[in-house]
Order: sequence, then C-alpha cells, then structure tokens
Amino acid sequence: MTPREKFSSGTIWEEQVGYSRAVKVGNNIYISGTTSVIGDKIDGVDDPFKQTKIILEKIKTALNHFGADMEHIVRLRIYSTNVTQFDEIALACREYFKDLRPAQTFVGVNALVVKEMLVEIEAEAVL
Repeated sequence: MTPREKFSSGTIWEEQVGYSRAVKVGNNIYISGTTSVIGDKIDGVDDPFKQTKIILEKIKTALNHFGADMEHIVRLRIYSTNVTQFDEIALACREYFKDLRPAQTFVGVNALVVKEMLVEIEAEAVL
C-alpha cells in the first residue's frame, strides 16, 4: 500500500471519532469535512460567509502542511444547513476559486454535528 501521511488540526472529534483533518496518499490529498470550529467554539455563528472563509483558511492550512495550496484543489463538497444562504457561501468561495473552478457540489442538509455550524466543506487536491 502507498504510504499515507496524516495531518491533525487537534479538534476534539479527531480523537473521539478516529479521523485526520487531512490525509495524503501519493499525490492526492483528502481533506475531511471542515467547519468553523476554533478551539472549542464555533466562530461566525449566524454568519455563513464568515464560517465559509474560516473553513477555507483551515483547508489551506492543511494543504500547506503537505506543500500544496488552494490551486491544487480539484474537488469540493459543500454542505449547508440552509440552502437559502447559498449566495453568501458562494461569495466566500468565489474569493478563492474564481479562476481555479474545481469540480464542486453544494448540498443542503438538515443539520451538522453542532447546531451553530452552518457550513461544512470537504476537499480533494492533487499535487
């Protein structure tokens, strides 16, 4: 099997559930569903734009750990607890991906793990 490298952001769920923030296998980087949790609090409560910006910066940090950056992202999956907030979420995404245009899915969900979480994003990147 190809060796895997793991990156942890230290959230309480990583140990509790048994996952990594990101895993690199070969030239591929897989980033777990990421939310705007900072420490033990949700940053950007009631603000989907701010939550999305925080999430994308956390994804960028994970990518940087492996020597990658946002332009290496080829796929995003965005989960929102309120699809009527699409425009705000899309505006934040546009700041990062306007010209990169990775494959992307936007899904409305009933809830995320913590009710103040409005957005969760998964990413895949290729070096």
